[in-house]
Amino acid sequence: MSHSLTEPTPDEYVSWREFLGATSTGALALVCLAVWLHAADSLIVATMLPSIVAEIGGAELVSWTVSIYEIGSIVAGAATALLTLRYGLRGPMSAAALLFGLGCALSALSPNMPLVLLGRALQGVGGGGLVAMAFVALAAFFPRRYAARALAVVSTFWGLSAFLGPLLGGLFVEYATWRIGFGFFALQALGLALWIALRPSDGAAPDQEVPSERFPVARLALLCLAVVLISYGGARIDALTTPLFVLAGLFCLLLFFRRDGSAGGDRLLPEAPLDPRHATGATFLMLLTLSMATVGILAYGPLLMTTVHGISALTAGYIVAASSIGWTLAAVSVSGAPERQDRIWIALGMGLSTLSIAGFAWSVPDGPVWLIALFAALEGGGFGLAWTFILRRITALVPEGEVARVSGAMPTIQRMGYALGAAYVGVVANLAGFLEIEGPAEAARVARILFLACLPLGLVGLVAMVGLVRRHPYDAKFERA
Repeated sequence: MSHSLTEPTPDEYVSWREFLGATSTGALALVCLAVWLHAADSLIVATMLPSIVAEIGGAELVSWTVSIYEIGSIVAGAATALLTLRYGLRGPMSAAALLFGLGCALSALSPNMPLVLLGRALQGVGGGGLVAMAFVALAAFFPRRYAARALAVVSTFWGLSAFLGPLLGGLFVEYATWRIGFGFFALQALGLALWIALRPSDGAAPDQEVPSERFPVARLALLCLAVVLISYGGARIDALTTPLFVLAGLFCLLLFFRRDGSAGGDRLLPEAPLDPRHATGATFLMLLTLSMATVGILAYGPLLMTTVHGISALTAGYIVAASSIGWTLAAVSVSGAPERQDRIWIALGMGLSTLSIAGFAWSVPDGPVWLIALFAALEGGGFGLAWTFILRRITALVPEGEVARVSGAMPTIQRMGYALGAAYVGVVANLAGFLEIEGPAEAARVARILFLACLPLGLVGLVAMVGLVRRHPYDAKFERA
């Protein structure tokens, strides 16, 4: 690779002029287009979900529209490091875009919710692969000195997606159909697949030896099974089957981590991925639990807000999108910060995201609507403040041979958190009476219970964060400066 995020760099401010003049615009455009597809699709589906349920039913499977997408994303993301180390970026990334497009086409033609969910699974595989490979591309093509600025550009496209996604979703719902919305993204994804396949390679070929063993199908199947079992347990609450399915899912998840940890150089994830005693484990545990804690507003926010406050699907979509807009504004505003400030921004950002969960427990049931939007922006803004510096710090602390795994695993662990979080809030919501909602009062009660149940997960994430932000021997150079 021509550059690495682990290269030593001066700890000083980086101007936009310097960044844009020294980096590959082609690689940056590739990453941004991949992010646009993934982010805009997620938000347009959140906006169209009430219309989808009204036409084809499936209210009891609402949480699966997120969970099944995340299952596919997790599989693709977990395999990203191995795929890119073996085959480079162009082939796998083009295949991911193609799968995304096929998934959108299937959802567009679906007569019932189960087929929509199958399409969402394919979208998840494609979208998860695109995003995870985008992070690998950032590590491959941009030196540590420019990493924060590169991520700020990506975050800008994420924010653009946040603005246009709900708008497009609302337009499709009001003036066309949700099916055309899926078709719109199918065409974009197929175009992106061709663009990636036909453009000249930027040289992101494998640069280290990887084992030539069979693809780790068994481990990926365990990971899928874990999320499916937990999600299934939450779809229909029963005193006997729900605990059995959830416990079986957690067992499969633990078995996956155990088997992957003993796979040597063929690992999908870095060593000790959830051990808070190590920087990598602390980082991934923080991302996992905070992602679980914050997914409720995406999975159930639009349906609860339209019922409690009587707002339109478009308005609800924009409230959800405020999270991504907050992420973008925060990431861009601090992207020039020197490396010695990384720990401060990480702690501040994760603290704000946790605070937003308590805010949702208050504002979603009781309003006003603008306050829900404010807390959504705070939740995304917290991640935006921290994300760039989480990536920069953890890739500085791990051995160079682990950088590709860590870079690709970060969005994968986040998506794992979203999938498990969607399953968790599905259990909580259904236990609270979501399927028996008849009016605003019942919906408000469900909303309060749902977000309060997410708060302990956020607090666990804050405790895990200490393992990343505590002083490390690497920080000595900043103290000397």
